[in-house]
Amino acid sequence: MTARPILVHFVAVAVAQVAGPPTLDAQVVRVEIDERASFARGHSFGDTGPYEKIVGKLHIEVDPNDPANARVSDLGLASTNERGRVEVWTDFFLLKPVDTGRGNGRLLYDVANRGNKVALGTFNAGRGNDPATLEDAGDGFLMEEGYSILWSGWSGDVAAGNDRVQIGVPIARNEDGSAIVGRIYAELESTVYGLYIANVLEPGSDAAMRRYYSLPFDWGSSLPYPSVATDNGRATLIKRPHRGAKGLEIPRDEWSFGRVENGLVVPDPTWVHLEEGFEPGWLYDLVYEGKDPRVTGLGLAATRDVISFFRYASDEEGPLANPLAGSVEFAYGYGGSQSGRFLHHFVYEGFNADLQGRFVFDAIMPHVAGAGKGIFNHRFGQTTRHGSHHEEGLYPSDFFPFNSVAQRDPVTGASGSMLNRARASGHVPRIFFTQTSTEYWSRAGSLLHTDVEGKVDAELDPSVRIYMIAGTAHNSMTGGVYQSPVNRATTRPVMRALLVALDRWVSLGIEPPRSRYPRIDDGTLVDLAEFRAGWPAIPGALAPEDFYRPLRLDPGPRWYTEGIADHVPPRAGSAFGALVPMVDADGNEVAGIRLPHVAVPLATYTGWNLRDASWGAGGMLTRWMGSYLAFPQTEEERSSLGDPRRSVQGRYPTHDAYVAEVERVCRELVAGGYLLERDAAALVREAAAWEW
Repeated sequence: MTARPILVHFVAVAVAQVAGPPTLDAQVVRVEIDERASFARGHSFGDTGPYEKIVGKLHIEVDPNDPANARVSDLGLASTNERGRVEVWTDFFLLKPVDTGRGNGRLLYDVANRGNKVALGTFNAGRGNDPATLEDAGDGFLMEEGYSILWSGWSGDVAAGNDRVQIGVPIARNEDGSAIVGRIYAELESTVYGLYIANVLEPGSDAAMRRYYSLPFDWGSSLPYPSVATDNGRATLIKRPHRGAKGLEIPRDEWSFGRVENGLVVPDPTWVHLEEGFEPGWLYDLVYEGKDPRVTGLGLAATRDVISFFRYASDEEGPLANPLAGSVEFAYGYGGSQSGRFLHHFVYEGFNADLQGRFVFDAIMPHVAGAGKGIFNHRFGQTTRHGSHHEEGLYPSDFFPFNSVAQRDPVTGASGSMLNRARASGHVPRIFFTQTSTEYWSRAGSLLHTDVEGKVDAELDPSVRIYMIAGTAHNSMTGGVYQSPVNRATTRPVMRALLVALDRWVSLGIEPPRSRYPRIDDGTLVDLAEFRAGWPAIPGALAPEDFYRPLRLDPGPRWYTEGIADHVPPRAGSAFGALVPMVDADGNEVAGIRLPHVAVPLATYTGWNLRDASWGAGGMLTRWMGSYLAFPQTEEERSSLGDPRRSVQGRYPTHDAYVAEVERVCRELVAGGYLLERDAAALVREAAAWEW
């Protein structure tokens, strides 16, 4: 097929309206294309050729009476148009081959993370929220493979700016048209916001301790629900050094809804000002009244309809022009962190069937999502929030059921599976859960594959595989393509190989690489006491004293049926039985996919890192960071330090011996399907180039 000419800086806006109600085969009723331009100046990516980017909006109408939308909380309280439909719009950003016939027929949907585009960094080492240049494409892996890559909005609380994709969802109102007012819980913690806010330090503050006097409710580029009034008479603010400590209520005359501006406190219904300042690392529980909840769950329905449109719609011209018409054979969903939790939740809620009963996603890849789902379909939902070891433990992001097969919670009596609804409709996708070590320490990743008490391994549904990439951290998914041997703990090489394997599983029926994750039955998944007993006494490297074990939270009887919290904050029950990966004598994990940095180590790599006491929360785990602890170079250095780990010199007598071991490990990983030949060769070249 002859490639079509590239459309450079062409702008087209389709404004025609559909004359009647949308048909049941798609809830997209209008497409606006605001920009259509060549990508990377027409660079040709392998056999696929040049790419183009298409940017615009999709207008969607959702039928509140359609059973397919019954799971959307508060949908019946949203305003409707003259056709009785609820109107939604979403940004979209599409990268596609100019000649789709030269592509691979696969649509890769990257679930935006707080409105940001992530997939190019995960698979390509690309960058930028408005990818346009060859540099933005990184090494072009996805383009060379022939994927069309799509982003759209799903989270109604994403703030504008930085080229984030957004979605416009309506607010819910009472049946009489009056505003819905409800109590809202917001946790504030100064060390989190200290990373992002540079203009609220009081003169003379100890910057190392980061004492702030004003903090916002929002987190992660989100739009918070404002307090209905700047008077705090109906609000409470309680502080505590950690979640398990008894809280101390702060008198109302010592705090206000406000922020510091030019040295003065000005009223602001989305900030809290505290006269004594916020104790670094302490948790502050704010409960206040807000109003006008967004119908957050429409993000689930809109994602379903967006993928269905690009996958199945046949119109190539007019108000329903589909730039991918007739070119998509399979659709895959990828999401990292929050976005991975969204994909997990999407399938859990049963949205993987479109309105004609067709598959939305053939497969999904929830990456670094732990065992969590999210607050994605709830009144006054705060989609950015998620529990971790120290912060946000009262946000119900990690809730039963966790397993892909039937399980029961003996404490609450609840039973079920995260695939129940998909299984009932016959739309279970193939699923790769991919985790770093961090997800076991900070996101309860073990609950995906154990019982809720952490006593026995659970079976996996035949459609599910789980992979832990040993010695990597949550934030390693966007590291460099290849780095020096001491810094190459990135998940990218594995993610690329697994995407290829996932595609072969879906399209050709070729069994994927076997799951690799720590297990109870072989002693590679353990409780904290056993981990601490096995941790080597590395000088200056203390083992964690605790980790994230999500609480059984009770937001009230309407939470799981209507998405409405009656207990604000939720009532806290006992913790689920999360576990952590066991390590060897070097402190490196023994289970999972062991890339050369772990299998042929020059250091200890962990998925956890302890906060320094100067941050006000000593001993607490950071949320996303790992640790790198270099081996002694020589036996003399090892002896002088008292380091129990063998030195680099003691492990590898020559540089060639080290490179040979890296090559051997890479061959094994390629044979197992966990590494591509191209990436294995790069890792070997990298090892050979290292100055011994």
